[in-house]
Amino acid sequence: MAVTPTPSSRLRTAPRRHALLVVAYVAFAVMALQYTTGLGGRTLESFDNRWTYDGVIVLGALYCLLCARRREERAIWVAVGVAIAAWAAGDIYYTVAFTGADTVPFPSLADVGYLLFYPPAYVGLWLLFRREVRGVVWSLWLDGAIAALITAALAASVVFEVVSNSLSGESTAAVATNLAYPLGDTILLAVVVGAVALSGWRYSPRWLLFGGGLVLFGVCDSIYLVQTATGTYVEGQLLDLGWPAGILLLASAGATRSRHVLAGQLEGHRLLAVPALFASIALTLEIVDHFLRLNPLGIALASAALAGVIVRMGMTFSDYVRLLSHTKTETVTDALTGLLNRRALMTDLERAAAAPTSSVLLLYDLNGFKSYNDRFGHPAGDALLVRLGSRLRSSLEGEGTVYRLGGDEFCALVHAGSSDLERLVRLTTEALTEEGERFRISSSVGTVVVPDETADLTEALKLVDRRMYQNKGGERAAGAEGCGVLLGVLEARDSQLATHTTEVTRLAELLGRELGAHRVPLTALRIAAQLHDIGKVAIPDTILLKPGPLDEEEWRIVRQHTIAGERIVSRVPGLEVVADAIRASHERWDGTGYPDGIAGAEIPLLSRIVAVADAYAAMTSCDRPYRAPRSPEEALAEIVACSGTQFDPEVVDALLAVLRREVEDREPLRVAAL
Repeated sequence: MAVTPTPSSRLRTAPRRHALLVVAYVAFAVMALQYTTGLGGRTLESFDNRWTYDGVIVLGALYCLLCARRREERAIWVAVGVAIAAWAAGDIYYTVAFTGADTVPFPSLADVGYLLFYPPAYVGLWLLFRREVRGVVWSLWLDGAIAALITAALAASVVFEVVSNSLSGESTAAVATNLAYPLGDTILLAVVVGAVALSGWRYSPRWLLFGGGLVLFGVCDSIYLVQTATGTYVEGQLLDLGWPAGILLLASAGATRSRHVLAGQLEGHRLLAVPALFASIALTLEIVDHFLRLNPLGIALASAALAGVIVRMGMTFSDYVRLLSHTKTETVTDALTGLLNRRALMTDLERAAAAPTSSVLLLYDLNGFKSYNDRFGHPAGDALLVRLGSRLRSSLEGEGTVYRLGGDEFCALVHAGSSDLERLVRLTTEALTEEGERFRISSSVGTVVVPDETADLTEALKLVDRRMYQNKGGERAAGAEGCGVLLGVLEARDSQLATHTTEVTRLAELLGRELGAHRVPLTALRIAAQLHDIGKVAIPDTILLKPGPLDEEEWRIVRQHTIAGERIVSRVPGLEVVADAIRASHERWDGTGYPDGIAGAEIPLLSRIVAVADAYAAMTSCDRPYRAPRSPEEALAEIVACSGTQFDPEVVDALLAVLRREVEDREPLRVAAL
């Protein structure tokens, strides 16, 4: 019956196991001191060579086998312990059988022990890699293969070449044994470097000790083989310490806590630097081979590595293209709904503004969404946004593009003219409507026709946002109250100016209806018409009521009244939506107006309407101290004459239609005159 060790017994076992490693390090330190300083003379030297050297290796093997008591790592340390034990057996046999002998047979049983080190060492390395390294991605397999091939090519080109050249006249068994050593070291170094590359060049302390021990072991053995083949090896040099030092590092890995390494692809400069380094080594070997014939195996391995580097660079480029495409998609896509986002809208809107055909920009804000979110929770709110966004996209499929601007705001850009506005509004607001038990979701919408109403992107977004909120009704009460206060101030200042304003407002509303309520927010238009001259309260009476023409300085002061009007109106809650229209109410279609000199569709549509209504009302119903009022026919003729220069031709056409209708209602016989 097997007895499972208790935690306390494991704690008692650990110090004893670590004691073996401590003794091994002390013995190695004594031996290293003797090798470097000659401490203890020939007596200590002989003792170290016969006992201490092999004792360090045996202690390393025992320590690794004791580490196998941990069930989860048993296979690793059994393999490593067996590998070191095999090497120790070969070395002990060599010491006992051949110390002091005149000739050493080759191959011998010592070589069997030495060569048996390699297979279980490979197994232990692979098992430890599987335990320590996580998240190996497919591209790292190629990195590992390239690193292994380059390492093997170097070893084959140097060690294998030198050893194989020294074997002429040897027996078959001697040749096979001599070639087995560099082959084993080549595979060992290639596997270690390949495994490190496979981990994305990331290390844990245990992985560093284990890999470092194998590399030190393999490098020292390779140097020994080269020196032996060239007849330059001298016993008792520092090189002889390499084998026990490498074995101690392997054993020390067993004393280190396991810590997983998360492998990852090379990033940044390493993405090019590492393949470039390996490619440079391979190219160097290929070039040297043209001057000094290298081992064919090494050249074949270097060529295979070069092919791997080419494939790896192709994969890197493919990954980059795919990542770039994914990044571009993410930058213009809303993560929740999969619709395009504000960045995409700005790009598409810029194209629409420069296009020769009209496009309709529609902005939606959901009504009732906050209460839905509060009642059913944010996950349900997110699901609702996804459903509504999908329905909105389906409703405009083949006609336009749908965007989510954030929160509960959606937007659509449809390639259509103003004649389709009513249908588009009805179609899309139905798609954004959903109701059920205890909730109803609807939407408020604002629209603007681009570039007909404005070609300026900032102005278009500002205008559609204002219209949407006007449709939502959030600013009407405050705007009406503020407008009333300002109209009272205007009437108190100049009753005649107030009368003029009433006529401008009446006419502007008629023009707005003529142009289409879907294009013109009538509430905002009415307020803009009522307050377009509010800035004149800042003009001194001596200028405002001057009986004759104004001089240049007086005109400069008068031209400031639109700026003053904008400042006054923008400070009143609810009237911010018409501040820009008031500022631009004296701009001209040809760009020679004031205060900003903007032209054409850059002028807000409300301002263009108010400008025509104001001019007509001023000429027909407002007695100036220095000029009598004109007849409707004369006023209309002057406005028509200024169409395309001072006034928007479309608004002038609307004025003609409005006045024609009024004349028809009053005096049918005068219709022809208009």
